[in-house]
Amino acid sequence: MHRIAMIGTGYVGLVGGAGLADLGNQVVCVDQVGEKIARLREGGIPFYEPGLQEVVVRNVREGRLSFTTDLAEAVREHDVVFIAVGTPEGEGGAVDVSQVDAAAHAIGRHMTGYRLVVQKSTVPVGTARRIRAIIEQAQTTRHEFDVASNPEFLREGSAVEDFMRPDRVVVGADTERAFELLRGIYAPLYLIHTPIVETTPETAELVKYASNAFLATKISFINEIANLCERTGADVRIVAYAMGLDNRIGSKFLHAGAGFGGSCFPKDTKALVRIAEAAGEDARVVRAAVEVNESQKERMVDKVVAAVGGDVRGKTVGLLGLAFKPNTDDMRYAASIVLADGLVARGATVRAFDPVAMENARAVLPDVTYVGDRHEAAVGAHALVIVTEWNEFRRLDFERLGRAMAERVLVDLRNVYRPEDVEPYGFVYVGVGRGRPPVGGR
Repeated sequence: MHRIAMIGTGYVGLVGGAGLADLGNQVVCVDQVGEKIARLREGGIPFYEPGLQEVVVRNVREGRLSFTTDLAEAVREHDVVFIAVGTPEGEGGAVDVSQVDAAAHAIGRHMTGYRLVVQKSTVPVGTARRIRAIIEQAQTTRHEFDVASNPEFLREGSAVEDFMRPDRVVVGADTERAFELLRGIYAPLYLIHTPIVETTPETAELVKYASNAFLATKISFINEIANLCERTGADVRIVAYAMGLDNRIGSKFLHAGAGFGGSCFPKDTKALVRIAEAAGEDARVVRAAVEVNESQKERMVDKVVAAVGGDVRGKTVGLLGLAFKPNTDDMRYAASIVLADGLVARGATVRAFDPVAMENARAVLPDVTYVGDRHEAAVGAHALVIVTEWNEFRRLDFERLGRAMAERVLVDLRNVYRPEDVEPYGFVYVGVGRGRPPVGGR
């Protein structure tokens, strides 16, 4: 059993800490916010993630997981220290690593013997070397230590499964001692034949950015194809399906829609552009993916406005879904923010419902009226817009919704439905990339 301190109880730290405990390690999660630690000790989770509470409660009950505000003691008492603090977007898309630096400095001051320091947060290439320098400078008594990079690949909404059954584990280190410790920590994953990629810290750091940028680029690409489909009368669903049957391409992340959001893709793509610039390179493909994504969100505002006749002044628009994706309450870079703000700015009244994200939404969308369910969102609406593809929006009662609406218009930004599913109820259907053949084209 390895004794692990996880610095940070945000998304990465809490999922990672609970997951490592579930693998049989002894883990303490550290956070400086006392109220947050108190809530965690009582089994409360500070964000919505399916299945996480059960893992936390189980491992606390079995004595493998605990929580503390005492970082100094955690560093003194544990041989392996993970850094999982926030790395928010800084000026111009650069990564703000101030929390990482502060954690490294504290580790250097409080270590009492050999420590393996594992960087878990998403950070620029070269951060592991930076952490080493900070720790060396902060030490008052010299102790040996190693620094490793172990990026996370957790998807919000399925993070527990992603941790316990990952596609791969990437570990970057410089010494066999560090690799051996990390092999022991992740030993149960070897038993299910999880690929473990052992490499240098720099390569491990870049793997995370390269992976997210590639997936984001697939999304921006299919959204550009969707826009072309609308001009030509083609259907992006069939285009994407046929593309995905090619094993070289694959079907994942080829779903046209309102653009990507969340804590990773927007921040990491911009960061990779800055990392490339600092290295004397121009990441043109990634930069284009960022630009396409930003314009796609604005395009969705225009799509809704056009659907109600070209002017939303004095009209009501109902939004179904606010979070950037289903099964999360995360509003970071959500398409709903650009959409709602754009509609309000053009004079519309916006009514919205999301199963779990409305509390977080209120902080960023104060001019929206929040309602109790999907049917309330439709009351008096001149258009109903599917923004997030929650499962409960996949079986809507269109007759009931239509009776409550001022006009029967459905704008489906996630292509959940087919036109023939809703048009029999008197709805005008508007999707993304669902071009209709020109006259005589059938």
